[in-house]
Amino acid sequence: MNPKAHEPASLPVPGPAALAQSAALVATLRAEIAAAGGWLPFDRYMERALYAPGLGYYSGGARKFGWHEGDGSDFVTAPELSPFFAATLARPVAQALAASGTRRLMEFGAGTGKLAAGLLAALDAAGAAPESYAIVELSGELRERQRATLEAQAPALAARVQWLDALPEKFDGVVLGNEVLDAMPVRLFARLDGLWHERGVAAAENGHAPFAFSDKPLDAGRDGGVAARLLAGIEGPHDYATETHDAALAFVRTVCTMLGRGAAFFVDYGFPRREYYHAQRSEGTLMCHYRHRAHGDPFLYPGLQDITSHVEFSGLAEAAVETGADLLGYTSQARFLMNAGIAETLAGLDPSDPLRFLPAANAVQKLVSEAEMGELFKVIAFSRGIDATLDAFARGDRSHTL
Repeated sequence: MNPKAHEPASLPVPGPAALAQSAALVATLRAEIAAAGGWLPFDRYMERALYAPGLGYYSGGARKFGWHEGDGSDFVTAPELSPFFAATLARPVAQALAASGTRRLMEFGAGTGKLAAGLLAALDAAGAAPESYAIVELSGELRERQRATLEAQAPALAARVQWLDALPEKFDGVVLGNEVLDAMPVRLFARLDGLWHERGVAAAENGHAPFAFSDKPLDAGRDGGVAARLLAGIEGPHDYATETHDAALAFVRTVCTMLGRGAAFFVDYGFPRREYYHAQRSEGTLMCHYRHRAHGDPFLYPGLQDITSHVEFSGLAEAAVETGADLLGYTSQARFLMNAGIAETLAGLDPSDPLRFLPAANAVQKLVSEAEMGELFKVIAFSRGIDATLDAFARGDRSHTL
């Protein structure tokens, strides 16, 4: 969490309309901080910066997904990198649908809709098209992009897609979340001179940012739950900053409670607990993304940049199992995709056609390379009513590391 990872002068300056939107969010947050006595927990700040109606990063209408700064985007995800991601994911999805005897899909945060379109097309080609595909999406702008993508890339099945404002009480089928958990609000904590503090947000009067971190000593009585136990296990006396994932854990509990028969797949970057809270990871994992640049200042251009944290997968597994769901598997994205046949999918292209083959091969390499997304990204899945192991977890499963 290094605010100097990128100085403001090194980042592109937003246009007047975007700056006006950010200023409106800043005013709203300043009023909320004042009403709260001058201090706001960071998870509340992050939630408002990302999801405040009409003003937050994911709810304010700005473009997020794309290939480079020139198209106004901030980052690229696996479905944007290569259509082979969706085509390969379709195989374990089809296997989970068949094993659970269900025919419905639900996706959280569907981005531009490319994953949905690719999955529907691949499942249809395999004779396993779902009866329905529900998308839970907070952004009206993204809903429209998803609808346009589906109508263009999966026109025969686009009518089966519906958008939900709230989760159903029960759902039988397969649930998907690609890079959803990393954008859920986190609490921040800092060990300073041997004492733990909760790191919150206060209004700043000087400097380039409208807000600043503000630390409050941890109240053992008030914060004596999961967070305190996690923090107590971090070795060493040195100063240390980290996060806890209350919102993501609550979300996984809700999804796994909703799940009747079927499976829930989550793809995201992160680590199991003993790696996440390693003594040497002393600056935490909080990171911001703006115009394809990563930096550590969550107070720069509020509402115009993504704020993320790596995922702590051990906690997710515990939260799911607490609901009675089964851990179906946990492995690296590279192993998951290789097990599911991404190499065979790529082999379907003619290598003598370099204009098609080389860009496709380069994109797949980014998905599976340890130096790119292959190792940092993990896939974890939970299930109810599925007894067999999916082929995608048959080799290289890391559930024992959780």
